[in-house]
Amino acid sequence: MADEWAASEAFVEEDLGPVIARRSVKDTADLDITPMIDITFLLLIFFLVASTPDVETAVELPPARHGKGVNQQDSVIITVAERGGPGSALVYLADGTIGSPLPDDPEVQRQMITEAVQQGFHEGKENVLVKAEKGVLHREVSRVAAAAGEVEDIHLHLAVFEVD
Repeated sequence: MADEWAASEAFVEEDLGPVIARRSVKDTADLDITPMIDITFLLLIFFLVASTPDVETAVELPPARHGKGVNQQDSVIITVAERGGPGSALVYLADGTIGSPLPDDPEVQRQMITEAVQQGFHEGKENVLVKAEKGVLHREVSRVAAAAGEVEDIHLHLAVFEVD
């Protein structure tokens, strides 16, 4: 009987072909990154809400040694910013570098500054506040101040950064 069994086993192996060793099936490790993304967004939202934007310093002002403050609501504000290249400084009829600057022609700038100061004076604004960045040349600030000074009975002030 053992001979019959051995003969039948040999016959079965020959019918099925050669024996191939199989690899064991491994589970692929999945890493769920959803909690990490959630934490990242929560931190981002926290820092956006907790941070305070520095809107007041649209231009870098030099520090003050002496002087007194001027109410900005009662003032016509003119901002003089560095161009970042050759040419005259950029002049804005606003607080900071908001909007588009005045044209590069000094005569057109003088007329527009004088008109803006006159309009502000008729609205009850007796103060003119000139804000200039730290790197702007003095002649540019003087030119803007002279244009604003053409209107009589105004008080001209130069803005500086107040050091505590």
